[in-house]
Amino acid sequence: MLKTFANLFKIPELRARIFFTIGLVAVARLLAMIPTPGVDWAAIQQLQQMMEAKSSGGLVAWFDTFTGGALTQCSVGTLSIWPYISAQIIIQLMTAVIPALGRLQREGDAGRKTLNLYIRWLTIGICVFQAIALANTMLDPERLGAGSDLRLVVMNPFLFYVNTVIAMTGASMFVMWLGDQITERGIGNGVSLLIMINITSRLPVAVADAARRYFNIGGAQAQGAIWELILLLVFFFAVLLGTVAITQALRKIPIHSTRAISRGAAYGGNVTYLPLRVNFSGVMPIIFAGPILQLLGLLSHLNGTNAVSAFLKKVGEAIFLPTTMTHIILYGALILFFTFFWVATQFNAMNISDWLKRDGSYIPGIRPGLATAEYLDAVMTRVTFIGAIALLLIAIIPLILTSSRQISWEITSFFGGTSLLIIVGVALDTLRRLESQLVMRNYDGFLKHGRITGRH
Repeated sequence: MLKTFANLFKIPELRARIFFTIGLVAVARLLAMIPTPGVDWAAIQQLQQMMEAKSSGGLVAWFDTFTGGALTQCSVGTLSIWPYISAQIIIQLMTAVIPALGRLQREGDAGRKTLNLYIRWLTIGICVFQAIALANTMLDPERLGAGSDLRLVVMNPFLFYVNTVIAMTGASMFVMWLGDQITERGIGNGVSLLIMINITSRLPVAVADAARRYFNIGGAQAQGAIWELILLLVFFFAVLLGTVAITQALRKIPIHSTRAISRGAAYGGNVTYLPLRVNFSGVMPIIFAGPILQLLGLLSHLNGTNAVSAFLKKVGEAIFLPTTMTHIILYGALILFFTFFWVATQFNAMNISDWLKRDGSYIPGIRPGLATAEYLDAVMTRVTFIGAIALLLIAIIPLILTSSRQISWEITSFFGGTSLLIIVGVALDTLRRLESQLVMRNYDGFLKHGRITGRH
């Protein structure tokens, strides 16, 4: 593998793409370190220390992880690429329910260009809304759960809203442009690569927390035993292997194709496969479930004196804390629901059946048309159930470790959940892209026979 990585830099075009990508990633990370105009850097340092001490996997910790620490630094790059991702998800879901958008999606390149334009306008709207919300949070850091003893992060609230909206919206759109440039002129998959870099940028913090927990550093007493660290490392590699397996897993449906020619004779008989991904929904169920639970947890801040307010406050407290059993059960139920919801809205068995019929292809033993669609639906339901259970286990592992062993969220976030799924998915996709470039130039790939998906 080391020889293969060395081969990447022997190809001038590929070497230029790699260095170009590294440069743009560095620019994106720089935006995450530049404070928003008008904030007090000393107060930001105090805010970071308080948030690290209280981090337990809540919405703030989740968002801070995916922005590469930009949230607690109150930087101009706090929004990062997420408004663009949110706009993509919204438009993608709307294409399933709005016929006009569905037609645009089927019109080819012209329709996709129009949809991309809608996505960018929607991104600007989401940026403005989220920037205003973050400006309110900076004026009152207690909303982040940092405590009322922290002084204002903002030095001068005058025109702070305008500065924040302009700076954060401009930075988010610039990061979106960087992602497009990496896709076109770099090694590809720019948006996903930027998200992965944001997540992995928190890895040094996790390593430092682990060192303080298991070793006597700076005169502080170690809180965990060495045997726990060894078990955690073994468990991490086991979870990593399982995540790779569920990310790569496919259910192959055999497809036979024939072509009729003169006098009723037929030729062809080619056998191909229709791949159905076990984890078809990817990380979307976790992305949907986590913020919804945290928003419901805002009920814990109710201060009413009547019985209804008191009841809702107790419900919110049970939901808000990620370490409670109620939170874990509801989290798992939402993941299962959104897994099947995403498959139901994005997997259209009838369209696939029509495409096979037009192409003169069929599934052996299944009649074309409605019977094929029903068969694909049944298979996809069983496959999705397996994928949903695996996704559920991966998602709740960090919560279980945090609640049972009192390990900080900075460490457990790399043991599962969205972080590990994104890192594994993007890393495998990037390796495929680099491998295809090597194979095109008669170099060996990263694995034997030049195939990253196996040797079968």
